[in-house]
Amino acid sequence: MSALLTVKNLKVQFATRNTFATAVDDFSLTIAPGECVGLVGESGCGKTTTGLAIMRLLPGNGHIVAGSVELDGVDLASLSEKAMQSKRGNDVALIPQDPMSSLNPTMKIGRQIGEGLRIHRGVSDDEARKRALEVLEMVEMPRPAERLDQYPFELSGGLRQRVIIAMGLTCSPKLLIADEPTTALDVTIQAQILDILDNLRQELKMSILLITHNMGVIAGRTDRVVVMYGGRKAEESPTDDLFHDMRHPYTQALLASMPSLETASKQKLTSIAGMPPDLSKIIVACRFAPRCRYATDKCREQDPPLTGTETHTFACFHPVDGPLETVVVAPVTIAAAATREHHELARVEHLVKEFPIKAGLVRHKVGAVHAVSDVSFIINEGETFGLVGESGCGKTTIGRMLVGLEHVTSGSVYFDDKVVSAKGYHPTKADRRNRQMMFQDPYSSLNPRMKVGQILGEPLLVQHEGSRAQQSARVDELLDAVGLDRLAADRYPHEFSGGQRQRIGFARALALNPRLIVADEPVSALDVSVQAQILNLMKDLQREHNLSYVMVSHELAVVYYMADTIAVMYLGKIVEIGDAESVFRSPAHPYTQGLLDVVPVPNPVEARRRRGLQVTGELPSPVNPPSGCRFRTRCPKAQEICAVEEPLLEPFSATQQAACHFPMKTPVRLSSSSSSSSA
Repeated sequence: MSALLTVKNLKVQFATRNTFATAVDDFSLTIAPGECVGLVGESGCGKTTTGLAIMRLLPGNGHIVAGSVELDGVDLASLSEKAMQSKRGNDVALIPQDPMSSLNPTMKIGRQIGEGLRIHRGVSDDEARKRALEVLEMVEMPRPAERLDQYPFELSGGLRQRVIIAMGLTCSPKLLIADEPTTALDVTIQAQILDILDNLRQELKMSILLITHNMGVIAGRTDRVVVMYGGRKAEESPTDDLFHDMRHPYTQALLASMPSLETASKQKLTSIAGMPPDLSKIIVACRFAPRCRYATDKCREQDPPLTGTETHTFACFHPVDGPLETVVVAPVTIAAAATREHHELARVEHLVKEFPIKAGLVRHKVGAVHAVSDVSFIINEGETFGLVGESGCGKTTIGRMLVGLEHVTSGSVYFDDKVVSAKGYHPTKADRRNRQMMFQDPYSSLNPRMKVGQILGEPLLVQHEGSRAQQSARVDELLDAVGLDRLAADRYPHEFSGGQRQRIGFARALALNPRLIVADEPVSALDVSVQAQILNLMKDLQREHNLSYVMVSHELAVVYYMADTIAVMYLGKIVEIGDAESVFRSPAHPYTQGLLDVVPVPNPVEARRRRGLQVTGELPSPVNPPSGCRFRTRCPKAQEICAVEEPLLEPFSATQQAACHFPMKTPVRLSSSSSSSSA
């Protein structure tokens, strides 16, 4: 079959103040009609730049300096900007990474979707609106007619992503470039988006270039995979071959960096040491050699050519033979987990948090957002407590109440058997230092005007901790602890990568030797290799300092890797809680099972088996949650009693509880002593 897209020897450079950075170097790619090709690699490898070069949407300092980009026989790289405008949107469309920044906040959804049709086809407003409704129905938008007259800020992240896909489909393009279309989305929404793209490809016979750093996303979704590193192609093969018989060490390391529900939860993740190459410098050797465990002098002196078979090529002098061996998890006896000695550090009892909704000239209360509704649990010393669930379930709000950043509406937060949430309670400096927060976005939580040394030293200064010399020594200790060079103290946050900034945020949380750290989505937007480094670091420091963590995340594999105890939340309620092995290996609640079914797995066979398994429907509004069981509107097992009677948590083992009228397994009857010890 002749190719729809043919990229030959593409070279893209960005002009910097003193030199040129070659972001894409001698890169070639083909995509057949109706084919889905995955483009994977770490941030900075050139995959997004390749997508932008195909679209001719490079920033002002970026230029295609060599090569060709042929779409259906037309070289897009040589077209004038006016001629390219007729191709962009018509024949090739882009789904950008961040839908919110790509949508006009002042324009209604229907008009934004129809804009491309009005520009390219000259249709009337009525025809454009009709087509907008059609494509919203294609992307399975709930209540599509209603959405036409809404603004972007009125939609959730998953619904905004559907709008962006609909905009790309308006003119029925031959090629759709999806750049990280599911980054930072809940696993349930992520599965829905990927299924939509799969279905659209088959219905419209459309080709897709799926750009991502997540190996689990491309498994079972793509026909072929291209792995990029340092602006070059490292490996290319059919998807099944890549996962089961990869040849490049970089591909092997990417796969091994992913936490998996299939392997032992306490097994140390394989991380890729070092940093990607500096593309502003001329590189004559293998670009991966400085980070490769198999590198020899030949690798450090020569650039390996692409070799292999007609369908499976790789650029390596010392190819590997498939993935690293993993330790498959062994069955864990519940009795062993139950006899483990626990020392309580913190607990919450009947915690409630409501945010008032005000309206009118006098701003009177007209309702409330029920963010957290009657939640209780215990955090043990030296352990990790995981909070999982979709966005809006209340897990971040609980984390903020634990460290005192939000006031409770009712209920109590205890730390060291002392209430730290009562009205009028004023925490001492000692209280504050024991409970710290690790924020989701490290860049927005770091002062851009302060150097890293000042940022890390600020808590010490506020707490009057030691002399200036001692504070400076402590900053050096913190940088050492999180694996950063001490010279980093004299640099600003913008000079670091995302993974390095996350290390700085972690170091700041550690500055006062806290006993509890609430980590709010600490690795959600990081490459899998950097993610592995951060998770390994958190575990190492937990062992060294007997730290307790509350891990807040929608990434179930990450929580499973880190946590001893896991609570699954839905719309402000805990629907299941227990030890990690019980909750993830033998869930009792249908919602927990639904979350597990849609976790991206780096195994094409298993990923294809799971396709179509998803928690359907929209998350109800926390302003007016459903009566009875809050999950009943999306539950496949719901019956009449679920709408009338709210289920209570009941035991399924000595260490596992769930709240469901029709659970996945049979509850057990425990003795009073066992029941009280597991509460």
